Amino acid sequence: MKHISIHWFRKGLRLHDNPALLAAMTDCHKLYPIFILDPWFPKNMRVSVNRWRFLVESLRDLDESLQKLNSRLFVGRGRPTEIFPVLFKEWKVTRLTFEIDTEPYSRQRDSEVVRLAAEHGVQVIQKVSNTLYDTDRVIAENNGKVPLTYVRLQTLLAALGPPKRPMPAPTLENLKDCCTPCKDNHDAEYGIPTLEELGQDPEQAGPRLYPGGESEALCRLDLHMNRTAWVCNFQKPQTEPNSLSPSTTVLSPYIKFGCLSVRTFWWRLAEIYQGRKHSSPPVSLHGQLLWREFFYTAGAGIPNFNKMEGNPVCVQVDWDDNPEHLRAWSEGRTGYPFIDAIMTQLRTEGWIHHLARHAVACFLTRGDLWISWEQGQKVFEELLLDADWSLNAGNWQWLSASAFFHQFFRVYSPVAFGKKTDRGGEYIKKYLPCLQKFPAEYIYEPWKAPRSVQEQAGCVIGRDYPKPIVVHEVVSKRNVERMKAAYTRRSASTTAQLEGGGGKKGARRKTPAGPSVAELLTKKPKTKSS
Repeated sequence: MKHISIHWFRKGLRLHDNPALLAAMTDCHKLYPIFILDPWFPKNMRVSVNRWRFLVESLRDLDESLQKLNSRLFVGRGRPTEIFPVLFKEWKVTRLTFEIDTEPYSRQRDSEVVRLAAEHGVQVIQKVSNTLYDTDRVIAENNGKVPLTYVRLQTLLAALGPPKRPMPAPTLENLKDCCTPCKDNHDAEYGIPTLEELGQDPEQAGPRLYPGGESEALCRLDLHMNRTAWVCNFQKPQTEPNSLSPSTTVLSPYIKFGCLSVRTFWWRLAEIYQGRKHSSPPVSLHGQLLWREFFYTAGAGIPNFNKMEGNPVCVQVDWDDNPEHLRAWSEGRTGYPFIDAIMTQLRTEGWIHHLARHAVACFLTRGDLWISWEQGQKVFEELLLDADWSLNAGNWQWLSASAFFHQFFRVYSPVAFGKKTDRGGEYIKKYLPCLQKFPAEYIYEPWKAPRSVQEQAGCVIGRDYPKPIVVHEVVSKRNVERMKAAYTRRSASTTAQLEGGGGKKGARRKTPAGPSVAELLTKKPKTKSS
């Protein structure tokens, strides 16, 4: 029997190492590759214009790659549970394939789609390729419990053996007996959306430093893999958070959208490591991929992983509710140039170094402002090109010392940390041009400069650039005591929580909605927005 297959692209926006796509092509008569703009996402999270642009570019690149195989990408708009029953009938579909996704909404959505497929007599094939390993299998190997330390995860993975090798990209040979039926009005009905159609203003986008798409991802991978010595010597803590050009690979946005397969990256590294002296996890490039695996496994198995309340591994903290401080932090107006430069880079470019994320996350939460990590998580979710549900939630819990990392007395200084790698403040001058003329001795603490120096620099603190929002030396000490109290409250109930009990009730934050884009995506496929 020759199948009529739909392959449903979600995160895995690529042809290479896409086992579910290859499964769709097997014994296939007609192939319909589809991506669905699901209104659930803009309804439940904010998405920056920079990330929308990355997605649109990735879809466009994917469509161009499919055209080389005499196929096309179909972009649907609406709820998958409403779109698929229509397409199952219209296209007489017999098989649906997609990559497994472990996020809570994705699991709920996929379960419903699988049920609808069964009602329509459609075979469903799901494949693991978003992670190095099957996260459910990892948890099963750990007696049904989520591994809560990196070392424990390493032990489990060592028992499972190396990750599967990546699958080759399909060729014309894979589709020699298969076609993708396209109508003359394909682009009008199923074309790639423009930013304007998604309710976005292209003029508001930042510089296009990281173009989206599989083609760009593979070029960037090749570029870095040609730096053999750099790859072998890579140690994440030794890279610079405030270098004027990235000191790491910046492949994370491509992995987040699945433009680059994590297994392809892993095995390219393995080839380079072979027979050479090289750094090791957790600081090596392999180690960075294992951190991703660690948080994906945690996100797959820990309930309410992106929340404090009801999250059994998360310390319950009485965070402050201070919208003005939150807004000042997110907009880069704290009065601490290192923090503000980082947040300006994030808002403008959509990416910041991991250690820069450490600095601003600590400042927002336990270090200075005492604002919930959930609020910071939402800002990163909006602005980062590589915003990934599991990694974002896990890293915020780590950096706020709410889970995984418990040395809450170790606090990043918003002054000293940046000076370690950029004493002259060139990074600050790049992203905060109002401070460009400040002498190096005052660039991290401009409020300490004499008034005459401020006037000579053309930037008076309190008028042209804000005064510090808090006094770090005072609030950081107070916050250490507050964290100590939170840990004391937790200690009596830790065992019960880790065995599945709920935590103490904490402050719940309502997720901001993005209704304009959601409304656009719920329109019928043929409808175009102005």
